[in-house]
Amino acid sequence: MKPALSQICSLNSPFEKDLEDYAAGQCDAIEVWLTKLETYLEGHSLDDVRALMAKHQVELPVASFQGGLLTSQGDARREAWSLFQRRLELCRDLGIGTIVTACDLVGPINDQDIQRTYASLNQAAQLAADHHVRVALEFQSRAAVGNNLLTAAGMVSHVNHPQLGICLDAFHFYVGPSQTEDLTCLSNDNLFHVQLSDLADTPREFATDAQRILPGDGDIPLAAIVARLAEIQYDGFVSIELLNPHIWQVAARQFGEIGMTAVRGMLGTARMEPT
Repeated sequence: MKPALSQICSLNSPFEKDLEDYAAGQCDAIEVWLTKLETYLEGHSLDDVRALMAKHQVELPVASFQGGLLTSQGDARREAWSLFQRRLELCRDLGIGTIVTACDLVGPINDQDIQRTYASLNQAAQLAADHHVRVALEFQSRAAVGNNLLTAAGMVSHVNHPQLGICLDAFHFYVGPSQTEDLTCLSNDNLFHVQLSDLADTPREFATDAQRILPGDGDIPLAAIVARLAEIQYDGFVSIELLNPHIWQVAARQFGEIGMTAVRGMLGTARMEPT
């Protein structure tokens, strides 16, 4: 397991400042927030990004997130897939190995939508493979279908493409219908990325992304999740992902320090590498 921080934790900070400040907090792996990267590239080049990565000695292993691929139609579908194509090219050119894709299936859903979803996932995985990138499907706790880990694992298994796997977001795991027992469906083959956060003193039914807090300070059974990761010898990245406006007010350099302390504390060591 390798600790990382997501740029969404410092939404108000620009792309280049995140790299500098997170690196100062001993973070050497950053989950890219794609809109930040795209904003930076409006006035800079890919070589500028590579230079920043080299200067601060950080890697960008994962990018988040892509939506609108699964059941959209017409102009909305063309726009989503065009954006996905461009983002895959960015990932390929910057060595970003995994792109997180939302399982954003809103109701009502019929059998045709389910079949369209499977076809879209297969298409996304194949297109990603052409760019040497993997797709990590993130189940969404409020989705009509694909709102829990077990269903997401079943969808990935049904498509059965080596470039399609699971993104396990602890928040969606906790507030949705997933059960701790569902963690048994995870393997080192189907789990592509993990995002940690916590939630305190809030009923699951009313929890929102804005209430996410640092892992270890709340009620989510993170110990069970981390134990399962160790059991399957998960060797990918584990990032902190907080969409909390209060956290966004914290300077990126300060968050880099406290964020890395939190994620390393959850993983049980200052640096956990694959054996």
